[in-house]
Formats: sequence, C-alpha cells, structure tokens
Amino acid sequence: MSRTDRTPHRRRKPALLAGALVGAAALTVSTLGTASAEENPQTMQRVDNPYIGAGVYVNPEWSANAAAEPGGSAIADQPTGVWMDRTAAIEGTGQGAGRTMGLADHLDEAVVQAQGHDEFVFQVVIYNLPGRDCAALASNGELGPNDLNTYKNDFIDPIADILSDPAYADLRIVTVIEIDSLPNLITNVGSRPTATPLCDQMLANGNYVKGVGYALATLGDIDNVYNYVDAGHHGWLGWDDNFGPAAQLFHQAANAEGASPSDVAGFIANTANYSALKEDHFSINDVVNGTPVRQSSWVDWNRYTDELSFSQALRNQLVQLGFPSNIGMLIDTSRNGWGGDDRPTGPGPQTSVNAYVDGGRYDQRIHLGNWCNQSGAGLGERPVAAPEAGIDAYVWIKPPGESDGASREIPNDEGKGFDEMCDPTYGGNARNGWSMSGSLPDAPISGHWFPAQFQELLANAHPPVS
Repeated sequence: MSRTDRTPHRRRKPALLAGALVGAAALTVSTLGTASAEENPQTMQRVDNPYIGAGVYVNPEWSANAAAEPGGSAIADQPTGVWMDRTAAIEGTGQGAGRTMGLADHLDEAVVQAQGHDEFVFQVVIYNLPGRDCAALASNGELGPNDLNTYKNDFIDPIADILSDPAYADLRIVTVIEIDSLPNLITNVGSRPTATPLCDQMLANGNYVKGVGYALATLGDIDNVYNYVDAGHHGWLGWDDNFGPAAQLFHQAANAEGASPSDVAGFIANTANYSALKEDHFSINDVVNGTPVRQSSWVDWNRYTDELSFSQALRNQLVQLGFPSNIGMLIDTSRNGWGGDDRPTGPGPQTSVNAYVDGGRYDQRIHLGNWCNQSGAGLGERPVAAPEAGIDAYVWIKPPGESDGASREIPNDEGKGFDEMCDPTYGGNARNGWSMSGSLPDAPISGHWFPAQFQELLANAHPPVS
C-alpha cells in the first residue's frame, strides 16, 4: 500500500495514560530546564525535547539478556533502542518460545511501562535503506541499491501504520533515521581513497537521500513522532572537508520526497560507535613544543576531539543552514566510556605531541576508524535528559552486548555479510590508516548477543557500574 493510499497520519490524541509503573526507566534531568510546551488533559502537544520529564522504554528482550550475564542486573533496567533492521523485524521473527517481539509488541509493552509516568519515550531505529551501509559488509541489508519503492512500500509505510495507531498516541516516539547512510556519500565516494563502487552508486541514484527524505516525511506526519537523523561521529565527519558538506547533505535529504526541516527534531551522533564523549586531558587548541594537537597522529587535523564538541558545533551549523532553532542532538554513549584500570587520570607527557595526546586520551582504539566490537571499550554515561547545551539526551541506542558484526563468515538469512574489520587479525585499510582492526574474537553476526563483549563493557564502564 503506498503512502497516498492511506489515511493521513495526523490525528488528535486521547487522554494521557495513568496507572502503576511497570519495568520502565526514567531519565534524570540536568539543570537546563523543563519542556517549553504546556500539555492539557486531552491532547499531548509537541515539545522541544521529548526526553525531559519522561520515562524511557526498557526493551525486555535486551534486559533479559543483560540480566542473565554475571553483573548484568546492575544495568538491565536501562533504556535501549529497538532496531528495525529488516522488514521481518516489523512483525517479529521465529515462532513459539523463540519468537522475537515485533514493533507492535514493543509498543504494547511501552504502553504498559508508561503507566505511572506523565510522559514516556519509545526509541526505535529505522535501518533498512536500499544498498545499506555501502562502505562495509557486516551490516549490509536485504534491499538492493535500486529497491527504493520496496523500502517505501514494504518497510516505511508499514512502520508508519503501526506508529500512527491511536493506541500509541500518548507515547513520545523517537525515531533514529538510517545510521551509516548519508555520511558515506561524503567520505566514501568519487576520488576519495576510501571510495567504494556501491557508495558511488548510491550517490548517483540518490536513493539514500530519497529514502531518508521519505522516512522523514512519512514518519513526520505522525504527531507524536520525533525524528532524529544519524550524523555519524567526530571521527568520521569532523574534518573541514567533511563537516560542511555533510551538513548541506543533511539539509538536502530533509527537503527530499516531501520532507521539510520541520520534520526533523534533531540529529544523533556516535550511534553504535565508540568515540569518547569528552576528552578532558587535551583540547584542539593545545600546542606541545610548538606542534598543535591537530597535527598529532590521533587527531590528524580533525577539528574536534570528542563527540560533545562535535555535536554542539554540528547543531549550530545545521541551524545556520535552515533547520529549526530548537533542534537538539542525541549522543549514543552506550559503549564510549573507556574506563577500567587503564583509563588516563591526566595528560600525557609533553615530550612530543603524540605522547601528550596518546597518554591522555580516554578513547583507546588503535585508530578512530575502527568500529567493530572494539576491545577494551566500556559502557559510557547512563542515559540522561538534557545533560548539556544543545544536547537533548545521552542515549543507549546501540544495545550494549549486541555484536557489530561477525569475526568470521557466518551464513545467515538477514542479509549481513562478513567484514574484515570485524576480524581481530585484519591489518586494516585506508579507512583506519592501515591499522589492526582492534576487534574482539568469536563475535556473532551484527545484532546478535555477544556475551564476551558485554562483560568487557561492564568491566570497563565509566562511570563504573556499582
């Protein structure tokens, strides 16, 4: 059924839910203030920041996996994202005791968890573009490069039909729109040494831009949906050649296929990635023995050193381009804590700029380009609303303990291939400076439970898990 065949999604909402709290997590709120829009007993009006004053959905499937791990019960009550990473995920997969929850199942559970909360957030990742993840293989999807109509009709439209059900009208539904898509059209195309034929094809056919635009327009028609577009991370888009063009591309997508910037509540950085939230022991303006930190091997002329500074700067750039002034940023802190015994407590020695940066940085990856099941990573800041200026929330969109990709070839029916960046013996490529991958061994395919990774994340959490 096409979008034009359906009844428009806009509607009035019934009264707010009331009742007892069941298994929900409430985000604490910083001192930035409260929501700007008043709500009356009959209709829930839109707010600038959907997380303020709201409980947030705890995925019972992830929570059960976490609680079954030694020490995991300490974080099993944290809210995480629900991933729609293939069409089958909409209805749920498997049968009997092995069946996974579908989107409506999760939303029904969210309605139950919302009881006792004045407001409640449900977080869902929309992740199934045609030709998905054109620069990697571990998360390649089920749709081919030219399957835009299938994406619209068989993926986005059914999701919109479920989200627009009046039964869910009192939820604030946060959608994370298509991670690892638009940034690839900046960095992995044309004459870039990291270019791939598939990324060139997706740039030429425009289906990433059209797909994101259609998702924004269709889901943006639903009054209680808050769209957040994936914006990569500072180690991907922080260079001058990438930063401005990426912001312009985001604006182009937000004006495609009937979308407008008003369909965008904000953007999200560091989704399913490991970049440190804030590097305290060095700044982009530091100079060591006459050499700027920007020239260090780790920073490598990047304009930013961490996700907080990148996110705040990107937000300002996007507002200048024409996005609403009240857009906010989300930062995925699910795996960027980098704690444990090896966490630096001060700057590195000033014998050289590299010693200064490497000795003081929290992010212990071999290279900023490493992204798959990183060894030594830890849980980051717990989900919290409005922690900094311009930041709507720190969130755990990537459920900790779910793999980024398989460390070897594993046949599957999910359209997910083997990527050498998930092999701990791989010596690298142009995207990670020809470095070792830094990934953990014995990993399952992306999205599947990885106990060894979960245990590392617990052990290296910062703040520590108590």
